[in-house]
Order: sequence, then C-alpha cells, then structure tokens
Amino acid sequence: MPNYIWAKLPNNTYCTLDNLDLGNMQNTKGIYVIWQSSPYPRTIRIGQGYIGQRLSSHRLDPEVMAYQSQGTYYASWIIPPIHFLDGIERYLANRLQPLVGDAFPDAVPIEVNLP
Repeated sequence: MPNYIWAKLPNNTYCTLDNLDLGNMQNTKGIYVIWQSSPYPRTIRIGQGYIGQRLSSHRLDPEVMAYQSQGTYYASWIIPPIHFLDGIERYLANRLQPLVGDAFPDAVPIEVNLP
C-alpha cells in the first residue's frame, strides 16, 4: 500500500475548509477528502481534479455545506500519479462512505493510507 503524506498546515494540523488558501493549488491535480469534526466525525465529500478549483467550488455547494452547522469542515489532499486517481478515489469512497457524491469512478480500488 502506498503511504502518501496528506496535506497539513506547518503546525501539523489539518486545514479547515473555510480558511484554506487555495490560490497556489489551482494547477495541482490530486485526490481530496472533506470531512467534519463533530461528536460523530464523518466524511462529507471525496473527489479528484484540480485541488484549488474543486475545493473552492465545494465551499459554494449547498449540498456539501449542508452539514456545516454540525461541526468544522476540514480538507486534505494527496498528489499521486495521475493514472492512480480513479482507483484511489474508489478506495476512499468505499472506505469512508461520504455523505455527498454518488458518481465515483468505476475502477479497481487502490488502497492508500487515510488522512
């Protein structure tokens, strides 16, 4: 299993989705996870693409943001080789069962470490 380093802040904490500066991520393609801390943490959304663009659009998506009043949203991402994106997204979706998103790729899952 590949062991990727999920994006974190310099102080080794995860980034909150609302305070995340995505300006330098507009041309970076990878896999991302948005999750929520609450008494019952849960995965909100998993996806792939240009990280900055995708996370920016999710901040404005009412379906994604519908759970915001129930806890802080966090986001992290990895930058694996492009040909692994579909398989990794499939694995993460199977494992984390996100609340939003139903069009995950029909691909053979590729196991990775979780954020």
